[in-house]
Amino acid sequence: MRPQPHRRRTETLDYVQAMLGQLRTMAESERCDMLSYLIEMAYVEVSDIIRGERPLRVGGEQGDGAASVPFQAAGKIKLQ
Repeated sequence: MRPQPHRRRTETLDYVQAMLGQLRTMAESERCDMLSYLIEMAYVEVSDIIRGERPLRVGGEQGDGAASVPFQAAGKIKLQ
């Protein structure tokens, strides 16, 4: 039996939240303040999504444009 998409999404978000909590603790223990702050913001974001207080996507169905651009490696850089 396959899990329903909503249940799988919830499980995935719960996992992401747990990992972010651990990463935040690690960043704080290394005194990486900015990294800790950014991880905390991601933790708050996923918490809001889990509670239904924030949509899964920002900007509606079209997305923000940048997310749909495929990543391309820069390749070799020739220095003169």
